[in-house]
Amino acid sequence: MTQRLGILGGMGPQATNTFYQFVIDRTGARRDQEHINTLILSDCQMPDRTEAILGSEEARQAVYARLLDGARLLEREGCTVIAVPCNTSHFFLDRVQEQVGVPILHMVRETAQLLAAQGRKRPGILATDGTIQTGLYQKEFAALGIQAAVPTPKAQKLVMSLIYDDVKAGREGDPEKFAAIHQNLLSQGCDCGVLACTELSVFSAGRRLAPFYTDAMAVLAQRAVLACRAPLRQTPSP
Repeated sequence: MTQRLGILGGMGPQATNTFYQFVIDRTGARRDQEHINTLILSDCQMPDRTEAILGSEEARQAVYARLLDGARLLEREGCTVIAVPCNTSHFFLDRVQEQVGVPILHMVRETAQLLAAQGRKRPGILATDGTIQTGLYQKEFAALGIQAAVPTPKAQKLVMSLIYDDVKAGREGDPEKFAAIHQNLLSQGCDCGVLACTELSVFSAGRRLAPFYTDAMAVLAQRAVLACRAPLRQTPSP
């Protein structure tokens, strides 16, 4: 059976573009025909996930329904596995998975399991308010016996500014903001950090961040390559 990767993206568009590049970079292909057949749905009209999660039940239902429609479209078009390069949307994905017949890779779970296998004890989570307040990463780490840390309120405002004011607005991102966020994690005794928002993946793509950080989107890309039974190219750890 020919494998086909479905990417349910558009949250945001640049993050989706970066994710597909991550998949290409991690595929051990020597010619076009050895790359993974991929169908990308960039749904740029998807409502803001953080606003929905922190808003009304009607708003949350609207995001869930749109994610489900997208996943069903990819399934109908023959995708054998689905990846969603948006951390905050994972709040809805277990419900979506119940309604579709192909596996949806779970970026949050995969990242937590990777860091647990590496023996990490105190990860710091850099993510949107929606991801932080729902405890998406904290719960997955807690299930593995690991206590995750999150930025203090002042530092979390910098995280949100880096995501929304910089990357989503088409700017490169302010390295001084990131430096202050990094110091905040260190002050809390973190032994690693998780880039748990795909806009932060975009921010890091043009920089060489310290090995302290694991990019959840890079973890998802590597898992997608394996799920599609393609050979992995030798790359640095996510």
